[in-house]
Amino acid sequence: MDEMSDQVRGVIFVVVVLVVIFLWSHFFTPAVPPQQKSVQTSSQQGAAPQGSASQTASTQPSAKAVPAEEAKAANIAVAEAIDSGLYHVELSNQGGVVHSWKLKKYFDDQKPPQPLELVDSGAAQQLGWPFSVLLSDSQLESRANSALYEVTPSDSTQDAPTTITFHWSDGHLDITKKLNFTQDYEMSAEVTASLDGQPLPVALAWRGGFGDKAVYKAPSLVTVFYKSNDKLNLLQYKKLGVSGNQSQPLAQPGPMQFLGIEDQFFTATFLPAGTDLSLWHWTQDHKITVDGKPGTEPTAEMAAGTTTGVPLHVRVFVGPKDIGILAKEMPSLEQQVNFSWTGVIAKPLLFILQWLHRFIPGWGWTIIVLTMVINFALFPLKFKSQRSMQRMAKVAPEIRSIQDRYKKYSMSDPRKRQMNEEVMAIYQREGINPVGGCLPMLPQLPIWWALWRVLNGAIELRHAPWLWIHDLSAKDPYYILPVAMAILMYLSTKMTPQTTIDPSQQKMMAFMPLMMAAFFFNLSSGLNLYMFTSNLIGVGQQYYLNRTQPLPTPKPKFKKKKE
Repeated sequence: MDEMSDQVRGVIFVVVVLVVIFLWSHFFTPAVPPQQKSVQTSSQQGAAPQGSASQTASTQPSAKAVPAEEAKAANIAVAEAIDSGLYHVELSNQGGVVHSWKLKKYFDDQKPPQPLELVDSGAAQQLGWPFSVLLSDSQLESRANSALYEVTPSDSTQDAPTTITFHWSDGHLDITKKLNFTQDYEMSAEVTASLDGQPLPVALAWRGGFGDKAVYKAPSLVTVFYKSNDKLNLLQYKKLGVSGNQSQPLAQPGPMQFLGIEDQFFTATFLPAGTDLSLWHWTQDHKITVDGKPGTEPTAEMAAGTTTGVPLHVRVFVGPKDIGILAKEMPSLEQQVNFSWTGVIAKPLLFILQWLHRFIPGWGWTIIVLTMVINFALFPLKFKSQRSMQRMAKVAPEIRSIQDRYKKYSMSDPRKRQMNEEVMAIYQREGINPVGGCLPMLPQLPIWWALWRVLNGAIELRHAPWLWIHDLSAKDPYYILPVAMAILMYLSTKMTPQTTIDPSQQKMMAFMPLMMAAFFFNLSSGLNLYMFTSNLIGVGQQYYLNRTQPLPTPKPKFKKKKE
């Protein structure tokens, strides 16, 4: 019964609002000039009810359709544009929300490329727009996010730095948003909400998806995050709440050091500016069309706000996950360039990559030079490993014959211990460390993992071309690099001394390059370029070692003493 009562109240609310808007526009609103018929009035748009984490958006209005003063008098939705050297933001007075946030120094995948749009208008029209408010009462929230706000100043286009104030009140609910835009990627917002003069807790939401559409077509790559008690927590969409009639956004109480939403290369980060911040997060499904067939796609959304009725003061960084830019924020946001546990190595490698690029044109050639530096620096370790493998390969047949003599015994049989003693005696005779082939390679593993993180996450590689590749952060369109890498790995395997004569193990090693190539097919071209170059250098180094460091002259065969 309670659910039916809520639905009935919602229907009555919609009908009453539509009747009031129709009567007001019919009897009191001045006639709209004929040439402006394409602009929708508030009576045409209506005010649809919404859940606690969604809002129905109107068609995005044109900032140039109606002069600001005429639009204000006619109750027409208008847009405000804020421009700086780094971004172009379009705001709508219907809901006081963001309809567009473009980054001028980054571009999308269109032909010709356009400044990168961080707002998905298709999803936002269904789910709600960035900078809408989140309130504890869904009906109040719906009214606040669909109302026409008064805008001060009323200029349709302004250059940063500037301040825009949105205010709306119906005599009971009162909402004010004061947005201060600077010339860099950070802006600030002050939001207040009250009902009949009593302050309400309020949050500023980022709805309707975020980031580069080429990336967030994979929902798992859009992440809500928060840092609390010096720990950065990442919430992929499966860990977020679900918005709907029966569900509420999940709340993560503060205080937070910062929080927000991000994709692989860009972030919208909310930072406290005098008030403690808490986090609300959820997902909603919006309708999409794939190959002509209708479907749905989950969209990650979040809000930063207060749990008390104090005004919300927040700073918002909307821009690239460039470690140099993020490090200048207070507090530093460089953790958002996620190097995981490899950060101690990955950061210096990224700085070296950036430094080399100052002298080398093109990020592809820079990766090649960095790969050469790393491989030649690690060559002494490879030399030790190769010498150990040569010695292991030399005694492998003798070791195998011993193992064959004892293979009929179980592992718990005491005679297995005698087998191990015979094997160790051979190792001692030849001066072999059984793990000597592996130990020199261990220091290289953290470097490989760190490079993996750097080359997969560095924004510098986004849309960076190299020869036939148009984007080093995306996969090789023709799969030339992973295939060439597999061929070189196979060649290197054949050239490297085999420490085992077991046919099954040798077969597995022969298939390893094929498995690696399949794994690398969908990884970034930058990482594939590193692996290709590394394997090419490795083949050359192995050829050099085989020519200049052949196996030592075999010693006389070990004769077993007669018992």
